[in-house]
Order: sequence, then C-alpha cells, then structure tokens
Amino acid sequence: MKNCSMKTGQSRKSEIMSLLSSFAPFAKSILMLVPFSLLITPLKAGAQFANGADVSWLHQMEDYGYVFKDNYGVRRDCLDILKEKGINALRFRVWVNPPGGYCNKRDVAYMAHRADSMGFKVMIDFHCSDTWADPSHQTKPVAWQNDSLPKLLTDLYNHVYNVLDTLKSIGVVPAWVQIGNETNDGMLWPDGRASTHMANFAKMIDTGYAAAKAVDSSIQVIVHLSNGHDDAMYRWIFDGLKSYGARWDIIGMSVYPYWANLPWAEDDSLAQITMKDMIARYNKKVMVVEAGYFYYDPINANQYLLDLIAKTKEAGGLGVFYWEPECYNWQGYQLGAWDPKTEEPTVALDAFLGKSATPVKQPKSIKGYGFYIYPNPFNPNTTIEYDLPTPSVLSIVIYNVMGERVAQLVSGYQNEGKHNVVWTPGHLASGVYFCRFTSENFLSTRKIILLK
Repeated sequence: MKNCSMKTGQSRKSEIMSLLSSFAPFAKSILMLVPFSLLITPLKAGAQFANGADVSWLHQMEDYGYVFKDNYGVRRDCLDILKEKGINALRFRVWVNPPGGYCNKRDVAYMAHRADSMGFKVMIDFHCSDTWADPSHQTKPVAWQNDSLPKLLTDLYNHVYNVLDTLKSIGVVPAWVQIGNETNDGMLWPDGRASTHMANFAKMIDTGYAAAKAVDSSIQVIVHLSNGHDDAMYRWIFDGLKSYGARWDIIGMSVYPYWANLPWAEDDSLAQITMKDMIARYNKKVMVVEAGYFYYDPINANQYLLDLIAKTKEAGGLGVFYWEPECYNWQGYQLGAWDPKTEEPTVALDAFLGKSATPVKQPKSIKGYGFYIYPNPFNPNTTIEYDLPTPSVLSIVIYNVMGERVAQLVSGYQNEGKHNVVWTPGHLASGVYFCRFTSENFLSTRKIILLK
C-alpha cells in the first residue's frame, strides 16, 4: 500500500484556494484574512462530550434553496443555529465517486473546513461506496468493482489517506473517522462480507485504521454498527474483528427507535446495555454516531434524546450524534428535527442544551388494534390487513431502507372494523422495505421483503 506524498506549503495553499473557492464565493476572501499557519495547525480533540449532528445533506439543501430560521424566525446559517442548540461536533459522509458530486472529497473538504472554522469538531464517515452503505447495502465503488482483495485493500488505503490528507492540507484534522457505515455484516461485498469472509473484513478495517493514523495519529477510528439494542450482533462482529487482529479505537452505534420498532425508552435502555458490555468486553470507547426521531413528534423526540444522552454519559460514552436534524421536506425523510412550516428547529434539539420539553406519553396499543401483512416475503403483491376498534385518522406508508417514502397506501379517516389494502410495488427492486401504520393511538412498523 502506498502513502500519498505530503505537499509543500505553497502547493497546499493553492489547493485550499481551489477547494474553497469552488464552493463559496466568500470563502476565499475570508481565508485571505487568516494566517496560513493557523490553517495547517490541527486542533486536538478534547474530552468534551460530543453533542453531534450529521449534516451531510446541508450543502445540497442550501444549493436547492432551502433556508433555515432560528426560533425567533430570523433566517440564519444553519450551523450557527445548531451551535446555539448546543451542537459542538459535525459528521460528514464521504462517497468515492457519487453521481452529482455531493459528498465527494471536494464537497466534504468544503463542509469540513466550514465546520472547523466555526469551532466544531469533525467526524468523517467513509461509506467506501459511491452511494449509501448500510446493513442491506455494502456496494463496491464502480472503480473498484473488479479488483482482487489485495487491490481492494490498496484502493481503500489510498481513498482514506487521500481524503484525510486533503483535509489536513486545509487545516482540518478530524477528531474521528469511521471506516465503513453500519457494517453489521462487513463492507465492500462480497469480499468483505463478515458472515462469509470475516478475515477479509478485519483486514479492511485494519487497512482503514492504518491509513487514518498515517495522516495523523490523533485521529480516533470508529467501527460503526446499527441496531444498538442488539448486543449479540455487536459481540459477533467485534469478537470476529478482534480474533483476526483488526485495530479500532471506538465502537460506534446507531440508536433509532423507529428502525428498532421499539418504544424509545426500551431502545435506549437496551443500547446502554450494549455500550456497557462493549466497554467491559473490549476495553474500547463507545459513541452513538446516529440517532433520530419523528420530526412531527418533537416532545417525545426531546425526551428520547435527553434519555439517550444521559444513558450514554452514564455508560461512559463519548457522545451522541443526531442524523440530519436540519432536514425538512427533504427526500421524504421523517426523522429530522426541523419544523417544515416554520423552517425553525423543534424542541427536540433543546435536549442538547439539557432542556426538557413537557413530556407526553408515547402512543400505546389499544386492545383491538391489529396489523398484519401476508404473504411476507412476497411477489408480486402483498396484503396489509388491519383492525380499527374505533373510527380513526390513520396513515399507512411504505419506506425503503434509506427512509425514503416509496408508497402512501392509506391516508385519512376510516370507520372502525376490519380493513385491508393491497400493495403492488411494480418497478421497485427486490429487497427490504418497511410498512408503517400510524393512528392517534397506535403506532407500528413491520419489515417486509420483496423477492423478484
């Protein structure tokens, strides 16, 4: 594996100007006012608890004309608003060669510099793909598709090194770096699929670790899994990585009651059990690198976050990151923390200031509700059957694994009694989908699998 050569001071400054001026007309003029020595002097990460937010969509949203207001209705920079809400760290995903350019190296360099210049700590999340990587998708970048394992490891090393070296050249040394995103079954499939090639997956994690440390030894390397409530899955992955000699500094987890299909209090408690077990079992630090709740239920979102932050601190965790709180009316995403009507942050984010909104009880099942899907798995269609004990306003929505709404099956008032609706996906691809049933007194999500 090769190290990318370090640049001279003059060539670094030229690259800074090129990177920043391509994104923000004002960035270049601001940069000229700052002594260059400050731009190449990395700040060391302190012990402060990370009140974090992943805002990887922000630049694209701004380009599409989205505006952000504070709670006084004043239009401002979204990052300023987040800082006032107690956010002190920002996370950015990086893809290898994404269509459209957002979340590529140049975009991430612009956003990371913007965040760093405002005093935020920075986390970089390497998906190691041209698009989303998650428990159901770990697709190789197109440029790496036909590479053998040794070449894949070189590709991975050079990608991580090059991105981080570029950031360092503009004065940004990330506090944390993820190698892979939600790697419940490894990464860069099929070569790095943990269930079939754990040794290969371990080599990939260790390769990314080596590349990050080669750029700056202060960078803390994270291995990230979803489903923080599933301690057994965490043990399986990290026992495997340890047995094959992989190195990492922090165990990262996602804690989403929505995806876990659990009440938030239960999901938080199970995640805390996992945190404590990971610290004791592997003598490693832990961090919640993704969390989120419904934007339209801000009171419960606030209570959920307060509880998760408290439980993470009690377990000895390093921080909690909210995933894309700035989202509103954006690609169907439902777990942001911004009000689409006012364009202002909801009280959910007050949790990072330690402020509690008025608590309310979570929706509970009322005896007589029913929610069934059959067949499952299915092709070409499936039936959603449900019972209403009382007349209700309800919604039945289908989401893909990225949280994007792909079908609205029911929306509105219905009488009590038995009902059913048939879903025919048509052109949608095979895979995992989620059917969400919401009414005033009942909330449930079912996983469904389309096989073609």
